[in-house]
Amino acid sequence: MTTKKNYSRRSVLKGATTMGAAALATPLYVKSALASSGEVNILMWSDYLPPEFIAGFEAETGIKVNHTGVGSNEEIINKMKATKGQGFDIVSPTNMRSQQWEPLELLQPFDLNKIAVDKVNPAMLKIGTDAWDFDGKGAHWLPQTWGTEGIAYRTDKWLPAGDAPSYGDVWSEENAGKTMGRAHSMMLGAGLYMEASGAMEPGSVWAAYKDQETMRKVWGQIADWCIERKSRIKLIWNDADTQKNGLLNEGVVVGQTWDGPPLALKSAGEPVHYQAPVEGALAWVDGMAIPTGAQNIDQIYAFVDYSFRAETAGKASAVHGYNSAVLGAEAFSGDNFKKNFAEAYPGDSLANLNPWPAEAPWYADIRTEFVNKFKSA
Repeated sequence: MTTKKNYSRRSVLKGATTMGAAALATPLYVKSALASSGEVNILMWSDYLPPEFIAGFEAETGIKVNHTGVGSNEEIINKMKATKGQGFDIVSPTNMRSQQWEPLELLQPFDLNKIAVDKVNPAMLKIGTDAWDFDGKGAHWLPQTWGTEGIAYRTDKWLPAGDAPSYGDVWSEENAGKTMGRAHSMMLGAGLYMEASGAMEPGSVWAAYKDQETMRKVWGQIADWCIERKSRIKLIWNDADTQKNGLLNEGVVVGQTWDGPPLALKSAGEPVHYQAPVEGALAWVDGMAIPTGAQNIDQIYAFVDYSFRAETAGKASAVHGYNSAVLGAEAFSGDNFKKNFAEAYPGDSLANLNPWPAEAPWYADIRTEFVNKFKSA
């Protein structure tokens, strides 16, 4: 998920490369059934562990799941910094945050001999063995769930002007007072719209990741543009439930959202649709990592084992609406999930994904400055 390339559902799920997985797949896989009791403390995105998933894992292993839900990477990092890596056995960073985690030294590597790595998308697994191999000690991250950020809307109240919506629809005068987004990614989406509409030089948004001077120049333009239109935004969301509530109960007609929440609403029969915008959806992979203070090691590998089964992963996707990094999971996600996927990414949408680049600590800090400027305006 680092460069644009031609994607189909099959290629995204099975990965663009297989050489890395062939080397990592190992007969030394140790069954985590060795962990038959105890507990596992998990700090994970709020909607990733449906009740059915937790109940099935607990019934099979006797391991109690203590799940603390989060809504942002900053929350995960801040909790681990505050506790110096203590208190949780598994945390769930997003793929592009490796440069922020490495200097913290709050994670420990996985023992890949205890994991059936051949069950996972090889291209996504390679993110862990490359970008998350800290100090040559091995993968400090495993892929679990992938998805995108694009545009959700109420089909009974609004339809895009063309075949696909735009990030600009969130900021338009037409939809003023009826839109929502997450501050930092909504501003990035605004930048992509500015490029597409000629308000900013093409390529500026991604060039901002290269150095601080470029970052400040580009985000200064974005912030000024967004502040001028801030009054048009009704709601700034911070987690999956806020997104759902905005579309159902807060009068939001159009929003820049993750794919999972609106697709879960759509599956439940609500008049909600999610689609990749014309500028390209933002793609990410959320994973699992082990903090340095993890106590329940056997239980961690039992949880990873259960998570990497096609059936359990696919059934979880059917509930939360995101895509699994586990190969073959789509076979267990149901026809409705497959239909939603096809409608969310029609035509060349998958070929036009914008994989979220790796974020250096300085990038995150400067972005926070501009986000705070926008919020306080």
